[in-house]
Amino acid sequence: MAESSDWDAHARWWQDGFTAGADPEYEEQIIPLARRELKGARRVLDVGTGEGQLARLVRGRAVGVDPTWAQITEAARRRGGPRYAQAGAARLPFRSAVFDCVVACLVFEHITDVDDAIAEVARVLEPGGWFCFFLNHPLLQTPNSGWIDDRILEEQYWRIGSYLVEDVSVEEVEKDVHLTFVHRPLSRYVNALADHGLLVTRMEEPAPPPGFLARAAEYQAAATIPRLLYLRAEKLRA
Repeated sequence: MAESSDWDAHARWWQDGFTAGADPEYEEQIIPLARRELKGARRVLDVGTGEGQLARLVRGRAVGVDPTWAQITEAARRRGGPRYAQAGAARLPFRSAVFDCVVACLVFEHITDVDDAIAEVARVLEPGGWFCFFLNHPLLQTPNSGWIDDRILEEQYWRIGSYLVEDVSVEEVEKDVHLTFVHRPLSRYVNALADHGLLVTRMEEPAPPPGFLARAAEYQAAATIPRLLYLRAEKLRA
């Protein structure tokens, strides 16, 4: 299940800082990529929709679900066409094979029941449908990893933590904002997708966008290191 209690407490922090044009990574990178990948979809499910900014890209053709009531309430207030329901990813309240596209954006890092959640994505997708899967890059955002600027040795590099170890941690992402993150190696996700008939057909690792780099001077030297991973997985036909 998703750690909805975290988001109950910090929904307003997310809404103010990462939606409605406030965040350059969403505006310059995630939203354009999602718009491209959702093109042509007839009925979209947005898992972990938050306040609905990706669901609104396809308006009346989308349903958004989120376990956090504060997010669903705000999504409905902002309108824009989609319908919303309160539900977790591991138990989706829909019949099988009713969507031709499912999207999950920066959600599975907060879900502990990953196998159940991916099984549910596969269940509600029709054969030939596709899953738009956005993740914080699991290699480069491993716990205890980050950009190191060693002034003594005059070396700059990205330190990688214990990448192969699945880990649940609570991180202070901003002062007094603590969120639960689940780290898994990329193979864990790809194999779980394959186990449920979802074949990865595209992978992208975009560089951090200019707007983000302009606001985060410490990342300028790490501009060739991606923060985002995108996978498109298609449900195999019988």
